[in-house]
Amino acid sequence: MSGNLFGVTLAILIIWDLAWRGYALWKAGRNEDTAWFVALLILNTVGILPILYIYIFSKKKK
Repeated sequence: MSGNLFGVTLAILIIWDLAWRGYALWKAGRNEDTAWFVALLILNTVGILPILYIYIFSKKKK
């Protein structure tokens, strides 16, 4: 039972991270933020860094 719960939790975290990371990488690439793109690509923060980039550090459209 414990192994199954671990597997499900891990799968949810991977999907969560991939979704946020993909969107953040797309935004960083469109905004030509090379440093952010590399940081988002390399660092594994389970979605925290991509969320911060999307909502705080990325350029807002006017």
